Amino acid sequence: MFTAFLIKYAEIGVKGKNRYLFEDALVHQIKFALKKCEGEFDIHKTQGRIYVEAQGSFDYDETVEHLRHVFGISGICPMVYVEDEGFEKLCDTIVKYIGDVYPDRNKTFKVNTRRARKNYPKESMEVNADLGEAILNVYPEMSVDVREPEIMLNVEIREKIYIYSVVIPGPGGMPVGTGGKAMLLLSGGIDSPVAGYMIAKRGVKIDAVYFHAPPYTSERAKQKVVDLARIVSRYTGPIYLHVINFTDIQLYIYEKCPHEELTIIMRRYMMRIAEHIAQDTGCLGLITGESIGQVASQTMNSLAATNEVCKMPVYRPLIGFDKQEIVEVAHRIDTYETSILPYEDCCTIFVAKHPVTKPNLNVIRRHEHNLDEKIEELVKTAVETDELIIVE
Repeated sequence: MFTAFLIKYAEIGVKGKNRYLFEDALVHQIKFALKKCEGEFDIHKTQGRIYVEAQGSFDYDETVEHLRHVFGISGICPMVYVEDEGFEKLCDTIVKYIGDVYPDRNKTFKVNTRRARKNYPKESMEVNADLGEAILNVYPEMSVDVREPEIMLNVEIREKIYIYSVVIPGPGGMPVGTGGKAMLLLSGGIDSPVAGYMIAKRGVKIDAVYFHAPPYTSERAKQKVVDLARIVSRYTGPIYLHVINFTDIQLYIYEKCPHEELTIIMRRYMMRIAEHIAQDTGCLGLITGESIGQVASQTMNSLAATNEVCKMPVYRPLIGFDKQEIVEVAHRIDTYETSILPYEDCCTIFVAKHPVTKPNLNVIRRHEHNLDEKIEELVKTAVETDELIIVE
């Protein structure tokens, strides 16, 4: 029965003179999200409102599901609309709407009219009272409650008259693309996909880099990362995933450096390579899924040691989260079940039995000099053999 959607946004509404830029970006993202849906849609904005109107038949559930993945949307309101053909037609539409949407009509309601078209012959309060009377005449089991109604029946009088009462929560945040672009270090674990999602929610376009270590990690491990990127891309749009063959670098570090420092030194080279790719692709920062104290490489000392090799800012949206909080978000965005598949990433293969938790930066630098003979060549080869996968 629904023929259109009112798209609600929250944070965009306080953007002042630049609000139209964010509204335009949100309209663009909605158009992109609905391209894969059955049916055609007219998407337009007017007076602080964004409308999605179906042009003929469409799949309601599919459309709502796609809209629920668009950052910037705080609420999705399925609507019916009626041309202004007299108040009696509006009353008939309201009564039919109640009958179709609420099979159990033993509920309280309130009519809330917004009269954007000031030449409409009735005032808002008069419309509220008259529509309420029409509803009670047909459904006497219903009652009016102006304080805490079970049904808030919204009527917007514009060129057309829109009616809605249901608000489906959206993901919130800001439209992707309004906050620049950043490079996500994506592994097959639980944390990094959540970190990418959270930064993208602030309007940041996401690229990603994955460090692959064949034959120590399988093609299934690589496919797992591609699958995670695909799930995240439902929210972010297409992700350019850079797959870096890290095997030779890991083996060289394993051969030349103390084993308790393997994770830190490997991590420092991952950050160097990720930053190099980020600079080449116009990114403004790096994103990691690190959380203070979660593992040995994520103590304050360890994070300081890995940060030291980067000139770009490193964004860590999970820095103060505990594991359960991260898992809850992973469940919500549907990455958890993929993340726990038992395919090892390159970090876990080479982890030391007793990794250093408070690395001394001067000592780390000194031991990295053990790599001087070949490391630059290995890094150059890894970057030049970058495999780019466009995930969407």
